[in-house]
Amino acid sequence: MLRIVWLAAGWIALAAGMVGAVLPLVPTVPFLILAAYCFARGSERMHHWLVTHPRFGPAIQDWRQHRAISRAGKRAAVITIALAFGLSLALGIAPEILAIQAVTLGCVLAFVLTRPGRPGRPEPSHTSDGGSSTSRKS
Repeated sequence: MLRIVWLAAGWIALAAGMVGAVLPLVPTVPFLILAAYCFARGSERMHHWLVTHPRFGPAIQDWRQHRAISRAGKRAAVITIALAFGLSLALGIAPEILAIQAVTLGCVLAFVLTRPGRPGRPEPSHTSDGGSSTSRKS
């Protein structure tokens, strides 16, 4: 019985992730990570399919192995957060709600931006020698 609950939760999370792949204000990867967690407890076959999927698997593996979020994922999060807060401002949401939203979204943004990038793809370094991080030998 519990296996069926985990399987159903996995399908719901996967469906939410699929919606997130299409709609800009709905996250994709957190739902895929949740789906993988649920499928690991409800269906070994679905879990394997999801974590080895060519499109969805790498983000799940990056998170599991390194707690990493890709640069594209970070960019999407920043844009989505800005759009969501901008929409709230445009709709004239009450200041109290805006304050709660600002704090919540700020915490989410801080979390996302402090995660490492995808392994094997180093973040660009900012150096004072014109962009080169190697020293020249004379």
